[in-house]
This record gives sequence, structure tokens and C-alpha cells, in this order.
Amino acid sequence: MTISITPSANQRMRQFLAQSPAAAGVRFGVKRTGCSGFAYVVDLADTASADDQTFQIDGVPVIVDVNSLPLVDGTVIDFQRQGLNASFVFHNPNATGECGCGESFTVG
Repeated sequence: MTISITPSANQRMRQFLAQSPAAAGVRFGVKRTGCSGFAYVVDLADTASADDQTFQIDGVPVIVDVNSLPLVDGTVIDFQRQGLNASFVFHNPNATGECGCGESFTVG
């Protein structure tokens, strides 16, 4: 299982964690939604459950649920700023397509 984060994503995740010192880590996964099937989820995790796997990636605890693991294996998480917009960007080798709006993706 491999997930990696760029230096800019690392910095942003560390900022989130510094604002919530009680958080167990950053939750990364997918949920069923959108016109292509799946959307990424990045949020602070209060706890990690027995069905979660925690990865220490460059000092950042990244928590992934067991159902998301095969869908995000190999993903590189980046954080980009474009003008006034800033967001996490995902480079997922498992994604076989994306919707036109870029909010969801297909695996298969």
C-alpha cells in the first residue's frame, strides 16, 4: 500500500493538525457520489477505528478506511493554489476516468 504527499500537501496537513491537536490524523478516502462514482474525502479524524489503516507519511498520520484502500493505492496527494482557490489535488493511478467537473472519478 502506497500513498504519498507532496511537500505542499504535507505543509497544509500539518497546519490542519496544528489547529486541532487532539486529532488522530488526516482521514483520506473515497465516498460514492458524483456522476463518475467516487469522490475523494480529506478531513481531520478524531479517532482511528479497527477498520482503518494509519500511515505515517513524512511525519503526518494519514488514516485510510479498509474500503478505500484498494481505490487509493498509489495516489499522490498534492495541495495547489491557483489565484484565490486552493485545494488538494489527487494523482491516482487507479482512476480510469473523471467527470467533466473534476469532482468525481471512476475506477475499473
